[in-house]
Amino acid sequence: MRFPGDLPLRLPERTAGKPALLYIHIPFCERLCPYCSFHRVVFSETLCRDYFRALRREISLYRDLGYDFGGIYVGGGTPTVLIDELEQTLATARDHFAIREISVETNPDHLTPERLEVLKRAGVNRLSVGVQSFDDGLLRQMDRLEKYGRGEIIAARLKETMGRFDTLNADMIFNFPSQTEAMIERDLATILGLGLDQVTYYPLMVSDMTKERVRQTFGEIDWGKEARLYGIVARRLASAYRFSSAWCFSRREAMIDEYIVAYDDYAGLGSGSIGYLGGTCYANTFDIPAYISMLSQDRPVLPLLAVRPFSVRDRVRYEFLMRLFGMGVDMTELEGKFGRSWRYLWGEILAFGAAGALRCERPHFRLTDRGRYIWVILMREFFTAVNNFRHYCRVRAGY
Repeated sequence: MRFPGDLPLRLPERTAGKPALLYIHIPFCERLCPYCSFHRVVFSETLCRDYFRALRREISLYRDLGYDFGGIYVGGGTPTVLIDELEQTLATARDHFAIREISVETNPDHLTPERLEVLKRAGVNRLSVGVQSFDDGLLRQMDRLEKYGRGEIIAARLKETMGRFDTLNADMIFNFPSQTEAMIERDLATILGLGLDQVTYYPLMVSDMTKERVRQTFGEIDWGKEARLYGIVARRLASAYRFSSAWCFSRREAMIDEYIVAYDDYAGLGSGSIGYLGGTCYANTFDIPAYISMLSQDRPVLPLLAVRPFSVRDRVRYEFLMRLFGMGVDMTELEGKFGRSWRYLWGEILAFGAAGALRCERPHFRLTDRGRYIWVILMREFFTAVNNFRHYCRVRAGY
């Protein structure tokens, strides 16, 4: 993922169309997990409060530029690390924009009545909990057992949280080197027993930042095992859930982690955020003190680090990839948006068709069973490239 270094650092003008999504990044964690490639630092209350104040000023800048948003996704890091600041920040966004849905990430130890009540009051519709696994041995390797408790305790907290929000999602990971098929089966039995609204089962993703730590902690990754484990996950969950994406399983229509599927445009706010507006991809500075400083001036400025306008071909390819990740693409809709017929992607369609990944249901192309796993691979590689970009930026920022 590359950004030219000679382009002016500004956002494109807002154009009419579908409402965009507001992604907000909170890069603070009480402790850091060895496999995580996201932009995050160890929690400091003073720095974190300064950060939230700056974040609210950034939200106001987007309002002043004429942007509007229909949904909010708050990721991290651990967004609920300072629940009072998060509540105030969501209130600012709801005051400025016509928000219809809000999703927030959290960790199992934050599923307390006090925090959950604040989130509900703040308008959160969807809560996404980073579980990763219920296996105690694997949790110990992840350095999560001491932090969040045994798998049975995490399951009990999830059960107590069910019904409080429109959607309760559990984020899981498959293909840790030490993870066996039996571990996956037990995790799936726990999930099905709980009857969660939604489950997102990510493949293990390693980046330049984490690959050596993952190897030392868990062992060598067996990519051949990935397909077998995904097959188990898809087969077991298909009995009770439908595919919202190639790795997200929902009981009903609901917001998902991959907001890039549901929203054509998304603004990235917060240090290290990446956004995509009007065909332009951009990234904010990864330097947290610099981020705060840029937004704390008398005349605050957007904390942009880099921008990259996409060509029409890149935009069409990007949306084709993302729509199919969400299980299907309407080529008539794509043609209406970009003025290009499906033949514009003839090479890609032929290649994926030859691989057995697509079936045609005019005007749609949809993923086959084989295609779902092919898209898992494609999206794993896509996010790995994004994570490598994050690593490069974090190193330059001194992390």
